[in-house]
Amino acid sequence: MKVILRKDLLNLGNMGEIVNVKDGYARNYLIPRDYAYYASESAVKRLEIEKQYRNKRLAKEKAAAESIAANLSEVQVSIAMKVGEEGKLYGSVTPTMIAQELSAKGYEIDKRHIVIEDSIRTLGVFDAKIKLHPEVSTNIKVWVISEEE
Repeated sequence: MKVILRKDLLNLGNMGEIVNVKDGYARNYLIPRDYAYYASESAVKRLEIEKQYRNKRLAKEKAAAESIAANLSEVQVSIAMKVGEEGKLYGSVTPTMIAQELSAKGYEIDKRHIVIEDSIRTLGVFDAKIKLHPEVSTNIKVWVISEEE
């Protein structure tokens, strides 16, 4: 059976492609979950309209992410940690801690979007990458200071 995919599916195809699948797979899985349409002329037209809406929505999301990235690039976060000998931390700085500090400054960033290249286990200044959109990311400075200061 020929179907038109509405979403990108791993090992099957990308949105808008016409693929040939077994009848049961199409009727019982793809179509009920709105992953595909039966391949007909009206379905092709409907898919084109969906593509237009999706492209507009993605463009808006990217523009919003770029504006947030411009604001975030100037932000610096200070995190106070307990320190042992030789400037080593008890524990490490996590994306959750950074997200909480950003939240205190008015930026609601999900901890899953914060990427720390190497674990932060010493005092100093570090970079943390924030992925706001698949195509938009920015870096912020994370200052790790002693809790005793």
